[in-house]
Amino acid sequence: MTSQLVNKFQDPSRGVYFIGTTPPKSSLEDAQLDDISQKLLNRLESIDVDGLIVYDIQDETSRIDKPRPFPFMETHDPRAWSKRLHQASDKPVITYKSVSSRSSEAFSGWLSQAWEEYGIRDLVLVGSPSSTGDIKLPLPQAYETLKASPYDFNLGGVTIAERHAKKGDEHLRLTKKSAAGCDFFISQAVYNPQATADLISRYARTCKEQGTAPKRIILTFTPCGSAKTLEFMEWLGISVPEATKHRILDADAPLKESIKICRNALEQIIETALPLGVPLGLNIESLTNRKEEIDASITLYRLLKATLDLKLAEQALAK
Repeated sequence: MTSQLVNKFQDPSRGVYFIGTTPPKSSLEDAQLDDISQKLLNRLESIDVDGLIVYDIQDETSRIDKPRPFPFMETHDPRAWSKRLHQASDKPVITYKSVSSRSSEAFSGWLSQAWEEYGIRDLVLVGSPSSTGDIKLPLPQAYETLKASPYDFNLGGVTIAERHAKKGDEHLRLTKKSAAGCDFFISQAVYNPQATADLISRYARTCKEQGTAPKRIILTFTPCGSAKTLEFMEWLGISVPEATKHRILDADAPLKESIKICRNALEQIIETALPLGVPLGLNIESLTNRKEEIDASITLYRLLKATLDLKLAEQALAK
């Protein structure tokens, strides 16, 4: 059985819409996992989603000198969490896999288990968080290992606009990842829309020069309701302009203000991406387990999905 998402991804006239989630901490028992998954799926009943995204959380202390605002905790296997969510919801699940910590042979075995035992069909490979860490399998080699496997995963990659703002070469990473088999990209959480618009513009120009169609870019957004969440976002490498920080922290209702900021950001990116023929999607996540931020992520999902749907409908009418 192949991915249920491929046909949706290949239709540029429609958006694709996801909720991002992390596997629960590894200390939790099976009954608790049932409870957590049910709470998540209950929230999804009120919204129309194409699927879920399950992250592979790594200890990224090698990437940054600052202490992690929230302690790192080992989680359950993302493949098992993806399987549980897929079986309970009948929705496709995109599963992240961090590849740097194991050999090519071990990764090959991981892929076999992911396909055969866990029913994973949609996959995003992630490289090392730092070039200075102990990298057993660089990302390009992981793509080669995947290519040599007999499994036809629907493969995606990560894109980081902040990296483009610093180095100016993220569009080249996207074309290289496309050549390696990536058919879609998921962004880091967006709070600096200009950086994302710049990347998309450069990527679209490069695709035009090469005579290729741009791949779909799924934009990640997350609400922010406190100084602690903002600190965590910055620790993760999410670029938050100074004025945006002040808007959130000085607001009477920081969560509502962050939702407004995210909507404005999406509209700005849409104005760049759609005329250039870059298909978009959305991935909404909550970076904390605070109920207020989780609830706000569902509100944000509804608002941003309606925004993108409307813009796509307007584009279709104009043709």
